Amino acid sequence: MVASKEMKADAQGLTHGGFYFGMADYAAMLAVNDPHVVLGAATAKFLKPVRTGDELTAEARVSEAKGKKRVVEVKIFRGTEEVFEGTFTCFVLEKHVLDQ
Repeated sequence: MVASKEMKADAQGLTHGGFYFGMADYAAMLAVNDPHVVLGAATAKFLKPVRTGDELTAEARVSEAKGKKRVVEVKIFRGTEEVFEGTFTCFVLEKHVLDQ
């Protein structure tokens, strides 16, 4: 993802962390790879500021799978520099969350 000007939080080009938190959430969902996965909880560490124009990549891996629960570790990088890390607790449901 490239941090666009629409993501900036101030005149200096700092971007709002919610955008790359959303990227991390999406990466966690992709790592679980189930159509009925939902996010239950998350912890996040914003390690470095992200500026408009920065190119970000996410890496996500399932570190624990027990029953319906999946714990996913996510890291976001700007090049080789880590800017975000988080742990996402996800749940795989039997059917779509809106069909419960």
